[in-house]
Order: sequence, then structure tokens, then C-alpha cells
Amino acid sequence: MLNRRQVITRGATGAGALATVGLTGCAGPTIDDYAQEKPSLDLRSFFQGKVDAWGVFTDRQGKVVKRFTVVMNCSWDGDQGVLDEDFVYSDGTQEKRIWRLTHLGDGRYQGTAGDVVGKAEGQIRGNTFRWGYTLALPVDGTVLNVSMDDWMYLMNDRVMLNKARMSKWGLHLGDVTLSFTRRA
Repeated sequence: MLNRRQVITRGATGAGALATVGLTGCAGPTIDDYAQEKPSLDLRSFFQGKVDAWGVFTDRQGKVVKRFTVVMNCSWDGDQGVLDEDFVYSDGTQEKRIWRLTHLGDGRYQGTAGDVVGKAEGQIRGNTFRWGYTLALPVDGTVLNVSMDDWMYLMNDRVMLNKARMSKWGLHLGDVTLSFTRRA
């Protein structure tokens, strides 16, 4: 027969184990999970010259809220890159974003853009680039600073898929999904 102390100790241990399993089950992938994936991604090679992109923004329920296209003019001078993006949205509005990227070595990158708060930080492993930043997003006459967890997956030498999760105060707001194609 177990005494009260043994019941409490076993109960606490079991609860701790369940909490650990629960948290582990909720943990997402890490960039190192993709270290062996091929083809290997080199941002400087992929984002060189003209790149076209097609994308959608979906709300937290998965409904497409906006569609858009992007034409990118990309160039690198050593470890310094410029990704000049022209967006056209399904409602006819247009937007421009110019990323200035720096390759820091070991697959690490930093970047800035006019609507990015502070610096974006990212890292490549295998075929994957994970990029995190805060985006100043205009919404209904105000600007929200939203967190972007941005993942890019190289499919082949001309195609890369991108999925970014947008959140504010830890609450999921929606996702951006894109397909990039390098011009031949």
C-alpha cells in the first residue's frame, strides 16, 4: 500500500512527465532538423538576378484574405545583398520593400528593410532558411508590429517555397505562403 507521500511524489512525477511530453509534442521544428536536406541552399546564388513570386495571405482560420505577386531584382556584392521587391496585391494596391542583407558566415544572415523593426536574423541549414523579424504592418489606419517566423525551402535550383507565420503577443494572426521562381 502506498502512503500519502508516495502518492503525491508519484503523482507529481507523472504530471511532470506528461507536461514534458505535452511541451515536446508542441515544440516545432528547428533549423538543425534540415541540416542534411538537399539541394543545399545558398541565398546569394538563389536571390541573384530576377526572381518572381506568387503568394497568399491567409487568416488564422486558413481563409485566403489577399493574393499577390512579387517581382524581385536581386544583387550581391560579396557578402552584401539587395533584394528589391515590387508587390502587386489582388485589390490593385502596390508596395515596395527593399531588403539589405549581410551574410555573416556559417549560414547566418542579418537584414533590414524600411518596414522591418530592428534587424531580421536568419540561418541556413541544408535546403532551409529560417528568418525571424518584426514587421510594421499597416492595418485599418494603424500600424501593428507583428512577429514573423519565416521559413524558406529550396526545391531545386529555380524554385523555393516560403511559409511565414505571423503573430502578435504570441497569438497566431495568419500565414503568408509564397512560391519563388528564378528566371532562367
